[in-house]
Amino acid sequence: MSRLFFLLRRLSRQCLAAGLILLAAPAWADDTLGGGIIRPLGATDTLLASIFQGIRDSRMDDAMGEVERLIALRPDFKLAHLIKGDLLMARARPLTQLGAAPAASQQSLSDLRDEARVRLMRYVDQPDPELLPKQILQLSGDQKFALLADASRARLYLFENVDGEPRLIRDYYMTIGRNGTDKRVEGDKKTPMGLYHISQRLTPRELTNFYGAGAFPLTYPNEWDQAQGRGGHGIWLHGVPFDTYSRPPRSSDGCVVVTNPDLTELSQYVQVGVTPVLIADRTEWLPRDEWLALRGQLRDQLNTWRGDWESRDADRFLSHYSAAFLELAGTGWAVSKRRNIVTKDWIRVSLSDTSLFLYPGGDMAVATFAQDYASDKFTNATQKRLYLRQETGGWRIVLERTMDLPTRYAQR
Repeated sequence: MSRLFFLLRRLSRQCLAAGLILLAAPAWADDTLGGGIIRPLGATDTLLASIFQGIRDSRMDDAMGEVERLIALRPDFKLAHLIKGDLLMARARPLTQLGAAPAASQQSLSDLRDEARVRLMRYVDQPDPELLPKQILQLSGDQKFALLADASRARLYLFENVDGEPRLIRDYYMTIGRNGTDKRVEGDKKTPMGLYHISQRLTPRELTNFYGAGAFPLTYPNEWDQAQGRGGHGIWLHGVPFDTYSRPPRSSDGCVVVTNPDLTELSQYVQVGVTPVLIADRTEWLPRDEWLALRGQLRDQLNTWRGDWESRDADRFLSHYSAAFLELAGTGWAVSKRRNIVTKDWIRVSLSDTSLFLYPGGDMAVATFAQDYASDKFTNATQKRLYLRQETGGWRIVLERTMDLPTRYAQR
């Protein structure tokens, strides 16, 4: 391999922290660097990849030709204009830094360097197609697709539900809050971390130009956020103004922002009230056997919880709940639950349409399912959501919420 190749490899692994434009190319997909394959790109990213390839191979004229094509396609793509300026300057002196024009705004250059860095990482840090996302362990039958936002990579991953398992089919460049993640209060300009759902679809006619091709409000704050006292509202997945192609990786007030073409494409996959959206600092990818083992642990935990309920052993049933939950719920909850269990002659509980997610942070999981309950005294059907945390001795329930069953179950 050439000395340049090894230099590019080292720089890429360092995420081009210095903002260098010696960018790697999709040809690296055949090497072990990214550990994966490059999935199909849109026209804009395809041209950008070709530009990076030309710069890497010192084919500056070819790179300039591709930049001209990209600008013709997307005249509002600021990064493309910056690269063109650098390529023009490279004819007079060696190109070592992205954004060499002395009159450019330092903040704008910093933003564009960040965008170039994360767009580069799309090629050199691709997930291995044999790995599965740790955060998505099971999708219910009605969740045809799921979204997973990776803040560290500035990527929004789109997964298809294949027999309950997530299959990565696309990914998109995205913007998050200017102050990062872990939203806590109104106005902190941070993006929340957690599991949310698409609650609404808003069209451009219902919005100002700021939101571009539309918006999908998310269910922030969710039950866990509320229990933790987290504030704020109005966290959306939305587009950009129509005179802008993309925004820097950290420039929103807390929303997840994608380009208008990407939002339009995503619109065909989103199901209002159904599509889960996980937002994490970083996506974790597991070998299939480890992923199956983790999913199996949570499935077993749910099945044991259900079985102990059916056995009418109140002590064993209550042992599934964290001490923190029992303390918050108060002694009245435990007393009432115990009485409801031991006074029944028989209990039958069945769970269906279960989804399982590992909550961002790693030590908590969320299970949502349709619950059919029957006893000699009472019968009902509900949808339930359990938040479980890993504690000494296994998973324990730290939050439980019961919701109305979705309309599709009305005739069951």
